[in-house]
Amino acid sequence: MTWAERAEAASERYRSGETRDLDQRQLTQLGNAAWAAGLSLLMDGRHDEAAEWLRRAAERYRESWAAGAPPDSWGRPIAAMKALLLAGDDASEAARWALDAGAADAESPIGRYAGSLALLVLGEDVDARALGSTLRARDDFPQAVADAVVTIAAADRAGYLLAVEDILESFEQRTDFLEDTPVADTVLVLQVLAAARDVAADLPPSPLLPK
Repeated sequence: MTWAERAEAASERYRSGETRDLDQRQLTQLGNAAWAAGLSLLMDGRHDEAAEWLRRAAERYRESWAAGAPPDSWGRPIAAMKALLLAGDDASEAARWALDAGAADAESPIGRYAGSLALLVLGEDVDARALGSTLRARDDFPQAVADAVVTIAAADRAGYLLAVEDILESFEQRTDFLEDTPVADTVLVLQVLAAARDVAADLPPSPLLPK
């Protein structure tokens, strides 16, 4: 299946989903479909169209939270921040949403990851480094992702390169992807945050990254 075909299939899933009752679960499904369409268009080199779908994804994730999502549904603010960053937009509002919801004080690793990303988005690198460091010692969170958060916050180019290469390798070993869209989205998002600190990595070509 080509990326154009994947984008069309995802957009069709989105349009079909709009006809159903829009409770918090269905809004999340719409967000996922819009996310898949946006990523597929990004991989196809259609950046303006990708940005439109990624913004739509962020909106649906925010609406799903407001529609009664469980309070520990940290994947939704994470996804909204990621979508806006990949769209080339200001993700600070989504970052403040995550922090206002208590992500930085969460017990769960995914909550703390949401908080760490939010702090990076807002340029609060000292706090992001401290919070990200609490993820490094955990066995229920990917070590390389924790390392990437901390090294971005520290503007540690060499450390970040090692971490992001490990993350890309882990994506290349996967067989399951959200919405069956094989893209190393975490790598793309981390690269945006790293570029803002002039530490983005020169990664090898990968079928999971745009050419």
